[in-house]
Formats: sequence, structure tokens, C-alpha cells
Amino acid sequence: MTATAAAIFLPFAIAIGLWVAWSDMKFMRIPNQSVLALALVFALLGPFLLPWQVYLWQLAHLPALLVLGFLLNMAGAIGAGDAKFIAAMAPFFALPHLSLVMALGSAILLAAFAIHRIMGFVPVFRRATPDWESWHRRDFPMGFALAGLLIFYLTLVAASPLWAPPHGT
Repeated sequence: MTATAAAIFLPFAIAIGLWVAWSDMKFMRIPNQSVLALALVFALLGPFLLPWQVYLWQLAHLPALLVLGFLLNMAGAIGAGDAKFIAAMAPFFALPHLSLVMALGSAILLAAFAIHRIMGFVPVFRRATPDWESWHRRDFPMGFALAGLLIFYLTLVAASPLWAPPHGT
């Protein structure tokens, strides 16, 4: 993933990520349309932004993570919407950045969980969002954290060529 490619993908990731985060907090569901939209952004723009071999390799991450996600869903570890969104996000991440993505994901998950729980105790915020299902359930809206991971990662790569992996992968 080059800095230029990340910068071009970023506005789409922000729009779709905000949609996913809001929907998951309000309804505890990630819409299939948002998953398809994100996958289409990579599928349609990727060939113009990445070398062909890199594009195909990163696109292959989608079905691989979809299968893994469905296995985790069947085991009760993650929700089906989370599994599908993770699969749609996967092509945007460069494999050489796997350790960075895992570290960012862990930090963002902890921050998103804390922010969500703290905001649940802020009366003005609760009054503004009384119909959010996530306030009334014990499980956490992972779409909030997953969207944050995608947006933050693309922002890092776009902001600094130092984050670009060797050979534009």
C-alpha cells in the first residue's frame, strides 16, 4: 500500500467506517451494504492504485478472512457482521504491516471500548442517543473499533511514506 493509494482510499474508508460505527452502536448490526461498499471500493479502485500483483494478492485476503471469520462466528467468537466487515477491510492492509495492524488493532479496541463505556455514563450524550441498542447490551459494537482501525491505518500510511512497505506492497 503506497501513501498515494492510502490517501485515495481514505475518504471512502472514513465515510463507510462512520456508517459502520454508527450503525453498530445504534442497532448492533453492520449493514451488508456497507460491507459490499467497502469491498467494491478496493475492487474498483485497487487496479488503478496498486501494481497488479499487489492488488491481486491483497484482494485474496478478502476470501481468506471471510472463511476464517465465518469459522470464528460459528464458534461464537465474533458476530457475522464483524466477520464480513473484517473480510472487506482485509485487502486494505499490507501484509508486511501485520504486526503494526495487530498492535494498532489492540490499542484501538481498548480505546473504543473505554470511550463507548464512558460515553454511556455521560448524561448529555445518553440523552442525545437514547435509542442506541449498544447502551442496553453487554456485548460491544465491534464495528466502532474495526472502523477506527481501518481509518487510522490508512491515515498513517497516507501521512508518511515511511509507513509504505517496500516495493509498494
